[in-house]
Amino acid sequence: MNSEFLKSIQDFKPTDKTPALFIGHGSPMNAIEDNQYQKSWEELGKKLPKPKAILSISAHWITQGTTKVTAMATPRTIHDFGGFPNELYKQQYPAPGSPDFANKTIDLVNNPKIIADSEWGLDHGTWSVLLPMLPDANIPVYQLSIDYSKPPQFHYDLALQLKSLRDKGVLILGSGNIVHNLGALNLSNKTYDWALEFDSTIKSYIDSTNHQGVVDFQKLGSVATMAHPSYDHFLPLLYILALQEKNESVNYFNESFDLGSISMRSLVIC
Repeated sequence: MNSEFLKSIQDFKPTDKTPALFIGHGSPMNAIEDNQYQKSWEELGKKLPKPKAILSISAHWITQGTTKVTAMATPRTIHDFGGFPNELYKQQYPAPGSPDFANKTIDLVNNPKIIADSEWGLDHGTWSVLLPMLPDANIPVYQLSIDYSKPPQFHYDLALQLKSLRDKGVLILGSGNIVHNLGALNLSNKTYDWALEFDSTIKSYIDSTNHQGVVDFQKLGSVATMAHPSYDHFLPLLYILALQEKNESVNYFNESFDLGSISMRSLVIC
């Protein structure tokens, strides 16, 4: 990770807004493998100011027609994947929930009406990142679902209503991937041209604060379709970009690809 970026994180003052994160999470094995992604999450966790709670928007909690927020006191660890080593299924992330912040989130959002949920928990888009980042699991964590029946603009507009949570000490985490095409995985690890093009274009939009270009990513045509046959892993990025204030910068890390078709590009807004 960039040393200047780490210094900027280390110099945070208690009165500053809590940073907002978008993490390219990739394979759930990154939670336990000794690799660059796991190490970067571990290092980031050491540098970030300790939040009062974490709100995660994960690509792995998709709802249809409703937006939900987990409001239980003790969310379960969900192993929502198959075909991995037993060691991965043994992992638990016993962080408490935050009914209080869940209710604050419900009150903040005027449109749509958010529904309190007592069944979901913490899926691997959330815990696989937090396990290396904050291994003590002593910070309350709650999740917001993604209503996949709604267009990208809906998600960006919803996130605008969450901005004040950052002033209350809530770290907002978006967990997905800027490029995510599991059907095109390349075991040789050679990155496809369309994947590089899409990732680079989205980065250029972010760098120029062209959030509308990111929201309208489907206008990129076939490159966007290849990058996201379904775009559940892209939507968490919109939630995080919507939180950026005019005086805040975007700091990237893990600017690489895994298996040719998964961008691990991650960013911190601070």
